[in-house]
Amino acid sequence: MRTTLFYALRAAFRLTPMPEATRDRLRQRFLDTRGDWVPEGPKGKAQSGAQPRRPYVRSDERAIGYVAYEKGELPDPLPATLVAFYLPQFHTIPENDAWWGKGFTEWRNVTRALPQFEGHYQPKLPGDLGFYDLRNVEVMHEQARLAREYGISAFCFYFYWFGGKTLLETPLRNWLNDKTIDLKFCLCWANEKWTRTWDGRGNEILIDQQHSPEDDIAFIEYVAEYMRDPRYLRVDGRPLLVIYRPGLLPDMLATAERWRNWCLENGVGAIELAYVQSFDNVAPASFGLDSAIEFPPNSSGVPAVTDQLSLLNPAFSGSVKSWRAMADSFMERPSQRYTRYPGINPSWDNQGRRPGSGVAYIGATPYGYGRWLSHALTRCASSDAIQPPIFINAWNEWAEGAVLEPDLRWGHAWLHATRESLRLKEEARKMQRPCVVIHAWYPSILADILERLANVAPRCRLVVTTAHHLEAEVRQVIEHASLTAELHLHENRGRDILPFLKTASRLLLEGEDLVLKLHTKRSPHLSNGDLWRESLLRSLIDDGAYASAISRMRADPIMGMIAPEDSLLPLKARMGGNDRATNDLAIRIGVDISNYDAHFAAGSMFWVRLPSLAPLIESDLVPSEFEAEAGQIDGTTAHAVERLFAAVVRGAGYKVV
Repeated sequence: MRTTLFYALRAAFRLTPMPEATRDRLRQRFLDTRGDWVPEGPKGKAQSGAQPRRPYVRSDERAIGYVAYEKGELPDPLPATLVAFYLPQFHTIPENDAWWGKGFTEWRNVTRALPQFEGHYQPKLPGDLGFYDLRNVEVMHEQARLAREYGISAFCFYFYWFGGKTLLETPLRNWLNDKTIDLKFCLCWANEKWTRTWDGRGNEILIDQQHSPEDDIAFIEYVAEYMRDPRYLRVDGRPLLVIYRPGLLPDMLATAERWRNWCLENGVGAIELAYVQSFDNVAPASFGLDSAIEFPPNSSGVPAVTDQLSLLNPAFSGSVKSWRAMADSFMERPSQRYTRYPGINPSWDNQGRRPGSGVAYIGATPYGYGRWLSHALTRCASSDAIQPPIFINAWNEWAEGAVLEPDLRWGHAWLHATRESLRLKEEARKMQRPCVVIHAWYPSILADILERLANVAPRCRLVVTTAHHLEAEVRQVIEHASLTAELHLHENRGRDILPFLKTASRLLLEGEDLVLKLHTKRSPHLSNGDLWRESLLRSLIDDGAYASAISRMRADPIMGMIAPEDSLLPLKARMGGNDRATNDLAIRIGVDISNYDAHFAAGSMFWVRLPSLAPLIESDLVPSEFEAEAGQIDGTTAHAVERLFAAVVRGAGYKVV
């Protein structure tokens, strides 16, 4: 196919005179799409239905930011009560068998999702807990253990009540009856009617609500059994009952009064009534309630970026938005005069529920989620309440892509970020020693770099990465140097870029801050390759440059990158054959490279503050997206990442100098 199309293009060029610039643009378009040429859209983007830059092979490949399970410490007491919403629809019930087919559980929705655009991670697959069945109480024991270890204090179970009939209650009953499950819990009445919207059959009602004064009393009498459990979550001593959509009740004020009176008269006592700001967004007192709960991503109002993506499904009718913009919109919200508990969200993508028409938020990373959680903890620190609640959407909303549980792509990264935020580890970053990361492809050049560093940075933390077949030579060079180094071996893929991202992911989790990125650059395709490397190293290490960079970055907390002056080149003028890959990746990680005069650090050697690179370091890039080494001089994923380092730093709110 590739050869046939290329020669067809050549024949067309000979038969019809064409300007040289147009011919080059068309040829480059062919090369950029790896042989699957598509016509350009109105702004030079590939039209909907473009082939991916490389085949999608598997959904369970580990992301660069994957984190394995590990034990860790938590502060005592915890600074806040983290409450994660919990979906119980992971077991069969007769009603779902009848409505959706025998054996239906939420896992069926999860596994039917497919990638809709370039870089779209679907389906999302469970990790350590597997495709569990919530009728097995041991699963809930394991969930409670994981939650406790990583700082989650309670689950908020969705509770389904329809005029006296309950659905999906088996897991809740098992939890209530097994007093050895040591985790707090509360209920959120999901008071919507159920319809067939999942399979596109509109508003055909499967089971309806039956609101009435009598139903109000029957409901509160039923859930009181849960509220009397010693593990039930209390706010200032009052059991917390959450309503999903109070606006659907005919008279929420009267309902709330009936509930309060019944609880006072029947030994439950005063209760805390709250609602989630998913569809309703008013002062809780207007419903007769005590508090509201933020429920991101709902009510964020961020614009879609769908038209900037390379769609794989030409019939995609959904919406794609920036997760980072959504998170920022919640962190920038002004405070309210009423009680509103913070809500945060690790990620969101409901393709499983609505294949081909869902809403996906791209650019979510564990580090960004941890930053949002840290912001919520800071908000709570000013509260008079003891351990105020923060709500996380969600623990296990797999079909909506909102999950804290381990998955095959990220492992325990979201849980790890939760625990690290509670430990406030960020405060320790600035006092740590600098770290130097060197990718060694040419051992003789590594020896020269280590000699330079020994003169100016004898106590730095040194990490050297190399390919497996070079291990012996590189170890020998390190042994002859007067520096101690950690050596990490990587597949020969992604040049210096992929090994750096893998290393940086680990260093970021360990709390490292200032990093000098170097590599044994030779650029054999350039006549001045050695001179270029020498210029870069001299600008970053020699003649006081090393000490000066550290001093400047410690003095200015928003200085994110220092690059050699001659290496900072205008991005748009130096795209080469990297236009599509760079733009797709920028959109995917939530970085705008269109609204300012973006530059990139050619040669990819620079000083960087690691948190400024978090959106890239913890993106859902996987190693297979980086081409195996074949002497490429342009057009690879590594070249695209190189062009985005500085843009990511600036997009995260830091300076590039």
